[in-house]
Amino acid sequence: MTRPVSDVAFSAAVKAEQLKRGSRAQYAHMEQGRGWPNMITADLAAVLAETRSIYLGTANADGQPYIQHRGGPAGFLKVLDDRTIGFADLAGNRQYITIGNLAENPRAFMFVMDYARQRRVKLWGRARVAENDDTLLARLLPDQGNLIGERSILFTVDAWDRNCRQQIPRMVAFEDVEAALRVYRQRITDLETVLTRAGVALPD
Repeated sequence: MTRPVSDVAFSAAVKAEQLKRGSRAQYAHMEQGRGWPNMITADLAAVLAETRSIYLGTANADGQPYIQHRGGPAGFLKVLDDRTIGFADLAGNRQYITIGNLAENPRAFMFVMDYARQRRVKLWGRARVAENDDTLLARLLPDQGNLIGERSILFTVDAWDRNCRQQIPRMVAFEDVEAALRVYRQRITDLETVLTRAGVALPD
């Protein structure tokens, strides 16, 4: 019997807890239906194209977990094919915990956050580091700013699921606020010009 894709997260122990706490029937129904996707759909690709913030989870060979924040301009995550997401590994504090973990344990987890739209997506899979591939790195490096990419990280999707909106604080990116303010400042300037030409005295 083919195991449900969601078994990547729903181990026997997890299912036992679901049964004990009353949610197993709900998830068993999901497993028997369409279940979780294991490929990057057009809908997921659209979310990733707008993403500015993710949390990447890895673990070493002993199972010690580590979560690292990765962020950048919208589009810093690139969909390379229907299973693979790539991004440039930028110069940082040189601890190398993530790439050290991936050297001995490829299993990884990506938590995609969009605070402005209050949405989150969970992705289970495997990740690997691509060194000395300048062509790939150039493809993944964001255009904005003088960013230094040291290597590429490729994430292969095994399963993904969309989370509910509960408890996600509504926060807007600084760049979006600045863009909106520029529009309003220009509008105010234009209106002040019209009033001045009409002989209206403006307050200091």
